[in-house]
Amino acid sequence: MKREDGALALAVSPNPTKGGRAQAAAAKGKIWIDLDNTPHVPFFTPIVEELEKRGYSVVLTVRDCFQVRELADLWRLNYTVIGRHSGKNKVRKLVGLCFRALELIPTVLREKPDLAVSVCSRSQLIVSTFSRIPSLFIGDYEFATSWVLIRPTWLVCPEVIPNEAIRFDASRILTYPGIKEDVYVPRFVPDPSIRSQLGLQEHDVVATIRPPASEAHYHNPQSDELFAAAVEFLSKSHDVKLVALPRNDKQGMELRKRWAYLLRSRTMLIPDRVVNGLNLIWHSDFVISGGGTMNREAAALDVPVYSVFRGRIGAVDQHLASQGRLVLLKSVEDVQTKIVIARRNRPQRPVVRADAILRRIVDQIIVLMDAKQHSPETRESSGAKRPGPLRASRPASR
Repeated sequence: MKREDGALALAVSPNPTKGGRAQAAAAKGKIWIDLDNTPHVPFFTPIVEELEKRGYSVVLTVRDCFQVRELADLWRLNYTVIGRHSGKNKVRKLVGLCFRALELIPTVLREKPDLAVSVCSRSQLIVSTFSRIPSLFIGDYEFATSWVLIRPTWLVCPEVIPNEAIRFDASRILTYPGIKEDVYVPRFVPDPSIRSQLGLQEHDVVATIRPPASEAHYHNPQSDELFAAAVEFLSKSHDVKLVALPRNDKQGMELRKRWAYLLRSRTMLIPDRVVNGLNLIWHSDFVISGGGTMNREAAALDVPVYSVFRGRIGAVDQHLASQGRLVLLKSVEDVQTKIVIARRNRPQRPVVRADAILRRIVDQIIVLMDAKQHSPETRESSGAKRPGPLRASRPASR
């Protein structure tokens, strides 16, 4: 189903009233998107815009953790805050997850969405499963933990992840070329004022650094060791300025305590407010991160990037590493020998890329919505067959 397909056009006058737009969107259906982690905000922003352009109604819920809420405000999204982060303890995580699911129920009952979409929001999955709402998970890490009895109806992932690596029914896997970050990076417009706002000089060699996700279930302490080794290594070069982006207030306090001397000397700085991550990456000379999204954003922008993540390396990162777009640091020796400290020859703007991947994902969402609209059984059973246009996404095994 193509973007220009007349069946997807909003059938209203050129200048519809607000009420007319709302009625048209309601007629096409309602999509519930849950944002429960920081990277989900820039990823879903163009998806929401595109869905609304095509006449669909979108309900956004946000988990108040990390910088999700602040980024949602930065991107001017219309959302409802429900739930918060529950900490590192596994029992508290599980209890918090279930409690947030309960908190989501009133909104779901009021809005009555036709399709639930997220990047692996488990709270949304619980609610959509028991409410019999078809669900679509968008993921790019095949080792993410899954539940046996509660699964999404559909899964969308990059083509580079082989079916056999995913514990999911291959007939329900939809794919797209490239990487998840290609959905929103093509819309990025650089703002050169960010360096002066952060007190950086144009001649500074700027390294954006992001600590590992220390409260994540997949956290490996070796990631912390490599991150610390990278900070110590870079701090010995008088030309380098480190811009640290902690994931939460606790991590920010830890950075300020451990490297107080670097903060005093202005070798390291921590922004006092949420910044546009893509813009900071673009105006950096290289990136070092313990997480996946920032690494892949840098790769999408052709900025040199080094990963200190020491969990199981997914197919996407393996693919980027094989192309030379991402360097995987596996030891302290790698930190000292593989990181290249140099200014980047930064063009005025990134290479212009088409938004084909954005259209591909939106088209897939719309096909599922149309199937739901024309097949009431879709809500009554998660065993409904895939609509025809998506059947040839890729072979069942590779």
